[in-house]
Amino acid sequence: MRPPSVDALARDLAGTGLPHPLLVDVAREAIAAHDPASARGRAEALARTLLQRVINGTGVLLHTNLGRAPVALHHDAGATNLELDLESGERGSRSAHAARLLARAAGAEAALIVNNGAAAVLLVLAALARGRPVVVSRGELVEIGGGFRVPEVMAESGARLVEVGTTNRTRVTDYEDAVARRHGVAALLKVHPSNYRIVGFTESASVAELVAVGPPVIVDLGSGLLDTATPWLDGGPPEWLAGEPAVKQTLAAGAALVTFSGDKLLGGPQAGVVAGRTDLVSRCARHPLARALRPGGLVLTALQETAIAYLRRDGDAIPFWRMASVPADVLRARAEALGAGDVVPCSSIVGAGSAPGQEIPSFGVAMSGDRRGRLRAADPPVIARVVDDRTVIDLRTVDPADDAVVAKAVQACTS
Repeated sequence: MRPPSVDALARDLAGTGLPHPLLVDVAREAIAAHDPASARGRAEALARTLLQRVINGTGVLLHTNLGRAPVALHHDAGATNLELDLESGERGSRSAHAARLLARAAGAEAALIVNNGAAAVLLVLAALARGRPVVVSRGELVEIGGGFRVPEVMAESGARLVEVGTTNRTRVTDYEDAVARRHGVAALLKVHPSNYRIVGFTESASVAELVAVGPPVIVDLGSGLLDTATPWLDGGPPEWLAGEPAVKQTLAAGAALVTFSGDKLLGGPQAGVVAGRTDLVSRCARHPLARALRPGGLVLTALQETAIAYLRRDGDAIPFWRMASVPADVLRARAEALGAGDVVPCSSIVGAGSAPGQEIPSFGVAMSGDRRGRLRAADPPVIARVVDDRTVIDLRTVDPADDAVVAKAVQACTS
């Protein structure tokens, strides 16, 4: 029996929603495998590789694999004043809107936005320290998700790494000795460990202590908490934020520049922020790398909305803070109302290297065994975790509007 033509088989798959050229590829693969009947399954598998909305039931608020902070942005097609000064009609600056608002919210003189946190560190070091020594504690030469290693980023920037102290103890005198022994130290770099904690016999120099040493102090905070007082939350700082350094307080302590991510505790889109002294931010903005690392209008629009929410002290307008602040008893009531699965207490975590070791009480639903594959096959896919041979969906990271979808997916797994 002759196999169907590629075009006929591709047209038969039109209902999958994929564009015709992709369906032609699928049809060719199925025919080459001598299995035309597999074409539909192949098309569906291809569709599932494309970016799409999923429901985060993992309990990890900032799940790197799921896009970290959820961002709601509705943007009509059209031009924007991205680099246009509406007053003069002349060319404007990308830092005149979102960056300026973030600087105001963080208590910084100025700010610059690039495309991610690693880019912010790279740009600062390249602009301020190329060919010159930068002093860093050995306990802060970290590697975080995605292979971001501080020594490697420093090497790419052209800065010369000077290690001081030990893994668990670095005193301010270690920095002083390094500056005294080397000519032309460009900066002291302090890096937030982000995804781990060193406990026990430890010591580290504070930002205020480092400022007194002399060279500019650059602090990579990573997680991007703006203010330890969290004035955008009605109840004040939650317990799980205890000890998390913030941009405003770090700058107030004398740091010359602070770098942080936009899609972690800030609750915005993927971006990197450089905030601090106007003269140093300007040097970064003039560096050739700044153009290569700059974000587009959609990112800047989302960051502008995020900054406005902070300035309004409206934490509910930022999806991350909204889900992080839901009381556990509200989540338990939602779990009971699902009418599917067993209601269970959970422990959510922030994720993305933020507030390591801290847990947030939560509630969700559980099913026996590993049901993650079937949940991922739901529409939209539901992403869960397995704990003690039970599949758990933590409702802290599920939008209430998706509860009915979760209930249906759970029922399909248990029926």
